[in-house]
Amino acid sequence: MANHPRLFRRGATFYHRAAIPADIKVTYPKAEETISLRTKDFREAVRMVRIEAARVDRLFDAHRHRLTREPEPALAELTAAQLSHISEAYYAHLLDEDEELRLAGFDDRSFEEHSEEVDALADVNRHNLARGIQDTFFTDEAAEVLTWTNVDLKIAPSSPSWPRLIRELQSATVRAHKAKCARNAGDVIDTPVIRSVSQAIPAETPLLSQAINKWIEEKSRTSWVPKTADAHRIWADRFVIIAGDKPLEAYNKADGRSFKETLMALPANWTGHPDLKDMRINEAATKAAALQLPPMSISNINKIIGFVGAFWNWAKAHYDGVTSNPFDSMKLQKSGKARDERDKFTPGELKSIFSAPLYIGCRSRRSWGTPGSITPRDIGLFWVPLIALFTGARSGEIIQLYTSDIVEENGILRFELTDDGDDQRLKTTTSHRFIPVHPILKELGLPRLIQTRREKQQKRLFPEMPKGKDGYYSSPYSSKFRNLLKGVGAKTQKNAFHSFRHSFEDACRDSGISSELMNALQGHTEGGMAARYGSGFSLQRLAEAMEKLEYPGLDLSHLKPD
Repeated sequence: MANHPRLFRRGATFYHRAAIPADIKVTYPKAEETISLRTKDFREAVRMVRIEAARVDRLFDAHRHRLTREPEPALAELTAAQLSHISEAYYAHLLDEDEELRLAGFDDRSFEEHSEEVDALADVNRHNLARGIQDTFFTDEAAEVLTWTNVDLKIAPSSPSWPRLIRELQSATVRAHKAKCARNAGDVIDTPVIRSVSQAIPAETPLLSQAINKWIEEKSRTSWVPKTADAHRIWADRFVIIAGDKPLEAYNKADGRSFKETLMALPANWTGHPDLKDMRINEAATKAAALQLPPMSISNINKIIGFVGAFWNWAKAHYDGVTSNPFDSMKLQKSGKARDERDKFTPGELKSIFSAPLYIGCRSRRSWGTPGSITPRDIGLFWVPLIALFTGARSGEIIQLYTSDIVEENGILRFELTDDGDDQRLKTTTSHRFIPVHPILKELGLPRLIQTRREKQQKRLFPEMPKGKDGYYSSPYSSKFRNLLKGVGAKTQKNAFHSFRHSFEDACRDSGISSELMNALQGHTEGGMAARYGSGFSLQRLAEAMEKLEYPGLDLSHLKPD
């Protein structure tokens, strides 16, 4: 068997040794590349040195490539999608090497020896992966992989992504071992084809990961609080892991369907599950299915589909090449009506709510749950449930009202639920609407409160009600309302502030108000109301509907001011 120019022996052990090429000798971090082949057998050493020589040559080429990219700015950190792409590229590379070996045959050693070596290396890799050990081999591999044409990324030397990248390569090696074992058993395991940007057809649209960054940046500047941005980014990045990072026009329904099927296999809070944590979403879904873990709720699945689908609606509006949303009509159908998730308030519960100390006499504005002689008619805690009862509005929509949002127009006092203010936000675009003030709210003194706020030059109708750390006014209020329900014995597992919307819907039906008018008042989109709202009904028509609205058996006369 012929010798190899880079093979030499030190004692009884064979080594690979290569001088650094002259063109990179000054900048290369080592004086020479010397690697133990960990064998004393000459035939095995010849085989191993060829493999190491090819790997070291790739290191030399990678170093040359890095030198050509020195002027380019380095990425501070890799995204989840980029890490996933690199992992898949490395996995494909390992399987490609394995296929080349099988094509060449096992002339210099037996198939059994090959299998034993594969298993031995896998044991080392699994040991290191489990213990968070990152050896120099994978450190070098990480630097090399970044220079591949189907990756071609540059990250800063101090980037926190290096340990994550190395761990991705270790994980890909473990996955590749499973595929090699299957091949050893005679199973057909295809080598994935990883497309690079340079191989792709010139795109009219950017890569998905790039577009997601633009989307998050735009929405964060215009309407989203950090919590909302984080939630959308997490799931958008996970979609990239499932569907790959491609130009936007390359996605279709199959991508949306794959993501949906992945979600349907995942349990609730899967990232904290002891058997699934630290796994990528596709791996977690596969293992969850194998373990037969109970899946997350339909509501959660639909919520996540809504997150990612929102991006595609944005993309359709911004890029000519995006003509469809992969998630259109992709949400799961529920067995019952959506409103079944929350009950309406029963007449008895409404009576209990508006007979609480807050409404008939409490100790103080702070001790509003304790009986006393004070009725704090000038605070939001008093008014928000009443306004919800006669508008069907959400708590956040009410709490964020400005005094300028409640004005008289053509003789009709009306609310405008809007997101025009810097601290105002609505659930959907159709949530922007006008609602006439119900006569009972006038009788209870709401116009007087509005006038008082204006005289004091206060911008908000309820200035004492704070915004939560998540950027929503509803967050700190929800616990207070829950305590009110508990205090009067009206709390159940299926009621909450949102139950006022269901009570309002039933009151509209019972009062003979059409579903179209009810949808307009609530900002719903069912039955084509998104197109008709704002032009289908005049304020006068809405006011006439509100005049008819009543809650039979609910007496609020004790709330009228003296």
